[in-house]
Amino acid sequence: VGNFAPNSLGLYDMSGNVWEWCWDWYKVYAPEAQNNPKGPDSGSNRVGRGGSWSSRPVSTRCSFRYSNTPDYSRRSLGFRIARAAR
Repeated sequence: VGNFAPNSLGLYDMSGNVWEWCWDWYKVYAPEAQNNPKGPDSGSNRVGRGGSWSSRPVSTRCSFRYSNTPDYSRRSLGFRIARAAR
């Protein structure tokens, strides 16, 4: 931990370790610029973000997304435990 500079929130190592499953259901974003877009309320595929140790460099960033069914698994896929700020 801490081998790279922190992001703008002061958090270290947020990308590139494992792909991270997200709570969001997947939907292609609208082409216009958006700030914190909301996904659909339901769907068949969940969002994965951030790339992993086995990814190409272009996909190891938080904004890079892919989708897969919730039962999909691989050794480079995990999740991040987080809680709402108080």
